[in-house]
Amino acid sequence: MGDTLQTLGIYWPKLIAQMVNFAIVLFILWKFAYRPVLKILEERRQRVTEAMINAQKAREELARTEAQRQQVLAETNAQANKMIEEARAAATRVREQETQKAIKEAEQIVTKAREAAALERTRMLADVKRELGRLVIATTSKVTGKVLTPEDQRRLSEETTRALAE
Repeated sequence: MGDTLQTLGIYWPKLIAQMVNFAIVLFILWKFAYRPVLKILEERRQRVTEAMINAQKAREELARTEAQRQQVLAETNAQANKMIEEARAAATRVREQETQKAIKEAEQIVTKAREAAALERTRMLADVKRELGRLVIATTSKVTGKVLTPEDQRRLSEETTRALAE
């Protein structure tokens, strides 16, 4: 076997020296290059994991915020609709009150007009009775040809008033 190795160009002292050199280089690379690279890769992996976790949290927070926004929007719409309905109901009540008020005022105006008409009728009847009494006295004095005394005028006026009242 020793000859076969020498035929291939492998010499034990050189092979052992190369293996020692390889082990030293491997140790130096492992200590100063491979470990820091692994450490950097591990830190980077952790940052990526944290970023993914933070992104997931941000998505969840965004979803919660959107849900809250939708809820607030729904509540606001419900309150707005309630206020609109209350305003409509208030407007209906005010319109009804104003209608009732206008009806009462119209009834008062009609009542006052009737009272005024009744007073005017009474006044006109009194004026007609007075004028009729004066005409009866004037006609009686012309027909009889005599001047009536105040006592005669009063008596004729009372008789005329009684006759008209019947």
